[in-house]
Amino acid sequence: MVKDDSITYSQTGVDIDANDEMVEQIQSHVTSTFGPRVMGLKGGFAGMFRLDYDERLFKKNYKNPVLVACTDGVGSKVQLAAKIKKYDTVGIDLVAMSVNDMLVQGAEPLFFLDYIAVNKLSPPVIAEMVKGVAAGCKLANCALIGGETAEMPDTYAKSDFDMAGFAVGVVERKKIITGKDTRRGDVILGLGSSGVHSNGYSLARTICFKKLGLKMKDEIAELDGKTIGEVLLEPTKIYVQPIVKLLHQYKVKKVVHAMAHITGGGLVGNIPRVLPKNCNAVIKKNSWPKLKIFEYLQAKGPVDEEEMYRVFNMGIGYVLVVAEDFANAIMKRLTRYGEKVYRIGRITGGNGKVVLS
Repeated sequence: MVKDDSITYSQTGVDIDANDEMVEQIQSHVTSTFGPRVMGLKGGFAGMFRLDYDERLFKKNYKNPVLVACTDGVGSKVQLAAKIKKYDTVGIDLVAMSVNDMLVQGAEPLFFLDYIAVNKLSPPVIAEMVKGVAAGCKLANCALIGGETAEMPDTYAKSDFDMAGFAVGVVERKKIITGKDTRRGDVILGLGSSGVHSNGYSLARTICFKKLGLKMKDEIAELDGKTIGEVLLEPTKIYVQPIVKLLHQYKVKKVVHAMAHITGGGLVGNIPRVLPKNCNAVIKKNSWPKLKIFEYLQAKGPVDEEEMYRVFNMGIGYVLVVAEDFANAIMKRLTRYGEKVYRIGRITGGNGKVVLS
C-alpha cells in the first residue's frame, strides 16, 4: 500500500518509463551497426564482440592483435546543437573523435559505446542523438554495442546535454604506426576537413554569438549564404575507410611512416606528437585551399594567424607522413577513395617541431 505522503522517482525529475521508451526507439539504430562478430544478448548488461574469428571468411583475423582504445567528447559543440534543437549530427562527431584518433596507430575500429547525459529524458531527442552515433559507426565500419543515458535534472540545466564516446580497435603488432620510421625527405600529405570539426568552439562561439550577436539561423554572405548554425554543425569527417584501405594496399612495405589527427592544437600541436626528436615538419600554408569559415572567424575576431593555426584545423583534418617514392601513388589512391589530398610539406632535420612557411 502506497502512503499518501510517499515520494516517487519521477517526482525528482527522473522518468523510468521514458527510459524504457527510449530504449525501444533507439534499438533499430543500434542493431543497424551490427556485423557477424557482434554477439547479441537480449537483456544483457554488457555488449560482446568476437575478436578472433570471422564466420564470413572462416579464418582467424589476427595473428598478434593489439587492442587500441580511445575516449573523447564533442566539447561545447553540443551547446550549438541544443540551441537549434538539431541532434542528429553531433553523434557523428562523437564517433569521429575517437575512431580518427585510433586510426593514427594504424588500428581498425571494432566497436563503440556512448554515454549521453541530459536534464530531462526525451525519447525522440535521444533517438536522434543515437541515430547520429549509429551513422558515425557505419562510416567507421564499427559496431555500436552499448551505451548509457543518464537523466540528471539537478546537474544539467533545461535543454542541456553532454556526450562521451568510447572506441576499441585492433592492429597487428608488427603493423603499429608510431612515427619512429619518419625520416628526412618524407612527404607530408594533408586530407581536407569538412569544417571546424569538433575543436575550437569556445573561440568560434565567442566570435559569432558574443561579439557579433549572431543567431544560429542567420545567413552569412561570406559563407555562401549558409546559416552560421549549418556551417558550425557540419559533422567531423571520419577518415577510417580510406586510410584502412590504403594501409591494406601496402601489406609488406611500410610506406606510411606516421599519421596525425588534427584536433585541438591544430597542425602545430598535433603533428609533433608523431615526430622523432631529430625531425621537423615544414608545412607550406598556401598548399591547400582554406575553408571560408576559417577566413570568416579570423577576420571577424580578429584572430592572429598564429593563433588560428594553434586552435583550428585550418582545412586539414588528417595528416600522413609517407615515403617520398610512394607519395604520388598514395595521393592517387586516396583521391580515388574520395578524399581531397594535398602535398602540404616535407620532413627535415630539426628538433620535433612544426615550422609554418
